[in-house]
Amino acid sequence: MTLGERTRLRGAPAAPRELSPADAARASALRGMKRLATSLLLAAAVVFTISFALQDQYPWLGYVRAASEGAMVGAIADWFAVTALFRYPLGLRIPHTAIIPNRKDEIGATLGEFVETNFLSEEVVRGKLESVDVAGRLGGWLAAPANAQRLGREVAVGAQGLLRLLSDDDVKDLLEKLARQHLFEPEWAPALGRVGEQLVAAGQQRTAIDALLAKAEDWLIVHPEAFGSAVSERLPRWLPGFVDRLVDDKAYREALGLARAMRADPRHPLRLAIDDYLAELAAGLQHDPGLIAKVEAVKAELLDSPRLREFAGEAWDSLKASLGASLAEPESELRRGLESAVVEVGTRLLADPGLAAKVNDWVADAAAHLVQSYRHDIAGVITETVERWDAAETTEKIELMVGRDLQFIRINGTVVGALAGVTIYAVATGVHALLGG
Repeated sequence: MTLGERTRLRGAPAAPRELSPADAARASALRGMKRLATSLLLAAAVVFTISFALQDQYPWLGYVRAASEGAMVGAIADWFAVTALFRYPLGLRIPHTAIIPNRKDEIGATLGEFVETNFLSEEVVRGKLESVDVAGRLGGWLAAPANAQRLGREVAVGAQGLLRLLSDDDVKDLLEKLARQHLFEPEWAPALGRVGEQLVAAGQQRTAIDALLAKAEDWLIVHPEAFGSAVSERLPRWLPGFVDRLVDDKAYREALGLARAMRADPRHPLRLAIDDYLAELAAGLQHDPGLIAKVEAVKAELLDSPRLREFAGEAWDSLKASLGASLAEPESELRRGLESAVVEVGTRLLADPGLAAKVNDWVADAAAHLVQSYRHDIAGVITETVERWDAAETTEKIELMVGRDLQFIRINGTVVGALAGVTIYAVATGVHALLGG
């Protein structure tokens, strides 16, 4: 204990500490009760002095003297008892006084043990939670749209803060690492082959081929001259010009007819040939080492490309900007979806007894597990917190909290002492009279 603490315990004035309004009110009430208790002691002393001096002239004052004498004894004894809790009475270092400051750490340890034993037991926590419909209360709160909006707003604020805390470079590194690990480390060819095999078996490639043929037909219709010049340019220069035009026209009409025929006939030989080629390609991707090696070479080239890092950065920047804008806008689809999901969860908890029972059981089990695993640590917080408190300040705080009520002990001691004194005197006087008679 420091010198300042010992000085305060002996009753010397300490540096004033700024009190909160509540503590100031308690301090005022405590001073009032102390003045009242002290006034009763002084009044009993005055009455005792007068009655003691005049009892020979007025024998009945013996009863008054005995009452005031008992009142003083009771008041002084209870003053000593109350004072000894917080400081040394009159500054005298009497054993077993100044109990709170001297045994602060023991009190903290005892309080922690008491809380651990009586409040942090699995039976107490589970019993309390089982008696409370946690799921029902939670569901009722979540089902209210105002509460859902409030929760959505708080979640949005928290998520925005998290986005600001995240390092862009770290996130980009993580995205690149995940892409390398999950997209580039596995072999591409077998996976592509399996997907292609399933698509061909289901005939899904036909839709894509139809789309390509439709585009080809449209292009041929719109650009006949481009197709024609591409053919005639490869003919010998010595041929007459009308031959070039005939060849161009013939090639154009054949190509356009082929496209239309392939679109009209799902069993067209060329379409079947394409289906066979795709099936062989899917099988080769799975089982042909040469083809697999070629695909892996393309993958390795892509993996070494700086574009991968750029793609991760662009993906994160886009996602971050989109999330930030959606979280900041109360009417965004994200915020509305979150609020709707909250209301739906609350409604389900209220309407589904089975789900509510599962939630209640889960909450009880989780709380029981936490208490069982960390009860000693939780109680240790109380013990360690009390140990860190300043002894004199702790004493002052406790006295402010309970001191006013303890002053009633002094008042009651004065009254009880007076009653005991006059009773003892009356009994003694009566016994003396009987014996003398």
